[in-house]
Amino acid sequence: MIPDSFIQDLLNRVDIVDVIDRSVPLKKAGANYSACCPFHNEKSPSFTVSPTKQFYHCFGCGAHGSALGFIMEYQGISFVEAVHELAKTVGMIVPQETRPEDEMRVKALPGLHEVMQQAANYYKAQLKQSERAIEYLKGRGLSGQVAARFQMGYAPAGWQNLEQIFADYRQETLKTAGLVIENEQGRRYDRFRDRIMFPIHDQKGQVIGFGGRVLEAADAGAKYLNSPETPLFQKGQELYGLFLARRAIRDAGRVLVVEGYMDVVALAQYGIEYAVAALGTATTPTHITKLMRQTDEIVFCFDGDNAGRAAAWRAAMNALPALTDSLRLSFLFLPTEHDPDSYVREFGKEAFESFIGQAVPLSQYLVQELSASNGLQSQEDRVRFLNEAEPILKQIQAPRLGLLLRKRVAELADISADEMRSMIKLPETKRSPARSAPRQTRTTMSLQRRYALMAIMQPQLVQPSDLQGLSQINPDEVLLTQVLQLALANPAAKPVVMLHQLEASVDGVVLRELQRELHLLDESLDFALELEGLRKQLRELVVQRQQSSVVDRLKEKPLSQLTPEERELLKSISQR
Repeated sequence: MIPDSFIQDLLNRVDIVDVIDRSVPLKKAGANYSACCPFHNEKSPSFTVSPTKQFYHCFGCGAHGSALGFIMEYQGISFVEAVHELAKTVGMIVPQETRPEDEMRVKALPGLHEVMQQAANYYKAQLKQSERAIEYLKGRGLSGQVAARFQMGYAPAGWQNLEQIFADYRQETLKTAGLVIENEQGRRYDRFRDRIMFPIHDQKGQVIGFGGRVLEAADAGAKYLNSPETPLFQKGQELYGLFLARRAIRDAGRVLVVEGYMDVVALAQYGIEYAVAALGTATTPTHITKLMRQTDEIVFCFDGDNAGRAAAWRAAMNALPALTDSLRLSFLFLPTEHDPDSYVREFGKEAFESFIGQAVPLSQYLVQELSASNGLQSQEDRVRFLNEAEPILKQIQAPRLGLLLRKRVAELADISADEMRSMIKLPETKRSPARSAPRQTRTTMSLQRRYALMAIMQPQLVQPSDLQGLSQINPDEVLLTQVLQLALANPAAKPVVMLHQLEASVDGVVLRELQRELHLLDESLDFALELEGLRKQLRELVVQRQQSSVVDRLKEKPLSQLTPEERELLKSISQR
């Protein structure tokens, strides 16, 4: 394990401008630097780098992070690899925290990430020892190189193989991680048995779950078995292969979404490395949002059978709320006798990519599906068509796409655009461009949140007395307390280090909001003056809260029981 203190020191010593400029040439733009975003296609620069705050932010796709985050995203490497890469640039040697094995087993249970990595290493080692599993993969046309790239493994047959690597097979962490199952009698056994194993990685390259495939179609049980939902792994938020595919997606300018793990691996074997797969569930708006950060073209590839077409429709419906006018989303249906794995093996990369060019755009696909079983000949046909189109149109927030699709639906229903508007009440489109956010941030942000931002920017200005009177009655006040404590403990920390320290205690959504708000913060502010003004307001708020508490307590007592001092105090507070 890399000590967190080393990571903080590393972030304090590197200059993010130098780190990014080596890969993406930056131009001075006021107090910051700018460039066209390397994570999505754009013609005008919306990617900015702040030397003061030491992080980057893209107003187009929302990508943001520290120097470490940039290296991980841009090079497609893991967190540990990025730390080593960044440390080399400033001549630092990465230390490792080690503990004796016996002490580790006795005194502390492994964490979830550690347990998952240990299991992944075990499955990889078992694959090398299983001739049957190796022959299966060779039969599917996979090389040892591609199996190693995806860190594939093999879970042997047998009920409790993981006992070989976990001294305490009863530890709760194994069950929480989804590696073992406990039956009603309390007996434990391995979840994955006699299956090819596909590790699932998060955006840092850490193993968070597994997919397991049976070796033979006649085997009992499901063909694919996924890890259950755990604190690390939620199927509706993760995509198999995305961590490894990020660079290829950016190079190709598109991402291919397929149905299975083996499809992703087989396509990579043939040089199509920009494929990802949903994890046994329909594509969700969260999936779409994640992919939009990588590219503005998403192609869904499905089998041409009924199950594939049903999956495509679910994917289209789930994608509707996340659509934007800059996103190109299309659908590709393979011949019924093929899946991506078999098609690319039979016809090769060039034929497959040529076939991708025939994908049907989302708007065309929606209209085709809505009218597939509707001749639109009678009034009743057109009414049914409009009834089925209405809930779809209402979910589309992208203004131009929504407008053009409504016009097409109106034409097919033989009504005018005005008649369409009168029939279907559509939602108001969002009108909040990212660049107008600074004005909104100033007027709507809570006092506590604003105070926290100032403290992150200038931790040396925080005073111990700032913590007095914070009752933590709302999330922003809890956040402020955490920020103030960090600032007092490390007054020389850069903003990026403060954010890194908050990762352990702050919800991910709140952390992303903080990063965005900090990036929008005007660096020309007099932070000392701003913080003093906020400090005064916060102390007044604390006094008001204390007075309100006193009033509420005194009002509960009968008037006859109040002392003269309490009556005078109540009168004085009420007059204020």
